[in-house]
Amino acid sequence: MTQMLTDRYHERLAGTLSCYDRIVITGTLPGACYAAGMTSFLNARHIRIFDYPRFAEPLRDRIREAAQALATAQGARIEHVAKAHLRKEDLVAAVLKARGDHPGLVHVLSAMEACDAYEPWHDKQSHQTFLRHTSGKCLHYYFYWMDETLGLIYLRVPTWSPFRLQFYCNGHSRLAHSLTTAGIDYAMADNAFIRIADWERAQQLADAFSPDTLHALLDHYAEQCCPILDVFGQSYHWSLMQVEYSTDLVFRSDAILKSLYEELSRQAIFSVKAEQVASFLGKKITPQLAQELGSRFTTRIEGTCIKHHFGKVSVKMYDKFNRVLRLETTTNNVSFFKHHRKVEHRDGHESREIAPLRKTIYSLIDLREILLGCNRRYLEYLSALDDFSAGDRNLHRLVNPKTVNGHTLKGFNFFDATQQALLRALQRPEFNIRGIRRADLVPFLRQISPASITRQLWRLRQFGLIKKVVHGYRYYLTRLGRSTIAAACRITEQTIVPALAHATP
Repeated sequence: MTQMLTDRYHERLAGTLSCYDRIVITGTLPGACYAAGMTSFLNARHIRIFDYPRFAEPLRDRIREAAQALATAQGARIEHVAKAHLRKEDLVAAVLKARGDHPGLVHVLSAMEACDAYEPWHDKQSHQTFLRHTSGKCLHYYFYWMDETLGLIYLRVPTWSPFRLQFYCNGHSRLAHSLTTAGIDYAMADNAFIRIADWERAQQLADAFSPDTLHALLDHYAEQCCPILDVFGQSYHWSLMQVEYSTDLVFRSDAILKSLYEELSRQAIFSVKAEQVASFLGKKITPQLAQELGSRFTTRIEGTCIKHHFGKVSVKMYDKFNRVLRLETTTNNVSFFKHHRKVEHRDGHESREIAPLRKTIYSLIDLREILLGCNRRYLEYLSALDDFSAGDRNLHRLVNPKTVNGHTLKGFNFFDATQQALLRALQRPEFNIRGIRRADLVPFLRQISPASITRQLWRLRQFGLIKKVVHGYRYYLTRLGRSTIAAACRITEQTIVPALAHATP
């Protein structure tokens, strides 16, 4: 049975944590989010279809005035972003650095961006006048808030009908505020926890993410930032647009993860096939599936990332600051997943059966278990890969200099003739049982003085290749020493020498 990475590196791990990461939610007005609905709305209020722009313009002005009033009341300002290369996150981070992270409105950004829109249309064949869907550009406001429950969030508000909202929050920020409230000490690097005083309690708080609380907050911010609900007489319907769920393996130091991640990523990019990607996500490949499957290796500013995608769903692995190994499942379509739930049929009756996950925010409870299962299956696969990272760390430790009591010891050059002679002498069979003394090595190392042999034995001890017998002057090879010497000799005799035998001088 394959040993999981969490068990294999149990003593090296500070803890593990599974938590929602990025969550993007869309807010729509049920009766106005599609062209036919808006047409019916205008007809019910006896507004001419071709007067639609005159109906929408006052609402646009109301949102602009409300944005300015809200910014003034909260002591914030509105900054227009006219250049595409400017990152909104960087602008907000600069404001946060000067402002601090106390609750309230942090900053308001405005930008001209694409949006859904309607245009009046008269069909000459049917002689009907109605609105039809089109696309356009309008001014959008990004309201960045520091929320007491969710941490840093934003609400994107367009100034043109049908006023489709976009809300963003991060599960790790929400957990950080929960830990602070609970009095649990922690430390973060970016959006990853590198230290938590109570990992078990932190996992309980992460699992306690409440859609009811989220719904109340969404309605609260929508009412503040988009004051047009009284016109439509409706409240927003909130649906999941993008969800990320991560499982973090947090190592105590960066000495282990760097080599482990390099080994896992090297093997994963070549070994993971389409069948494995589908199995990670709880799917089977069938002829009916027309979605693209594949894997991709990318280089980010923070490091590298292995990403396996299946349509609009992906599972990926990356490291953060050589301390956190993150496995993350991302979905841009939660209906990709199916589960056992109550289904309401068109004829009115209800039944319980396997059906696609609903996009409502209340699916976050079931979605957590589904995405956690995806991360767990990916972790099981990675645990089954060959792990040679310990060998890489040992080689790095042996060939690089080491400082002991203020003295710098050179690393080993396994192709140096003098050092090879010393290593071969240590490996002689007669020393396996009774150990090694300096006097035993002198006949085999005529080119090295006895004093130099003493220094070399001390150096070998500091690098962990030999150990000293208690209350004696004999030494014996450690397991690392036997493996190192055997590998160095085998590479020289079986690879390097035969390869150079036929080389032209």
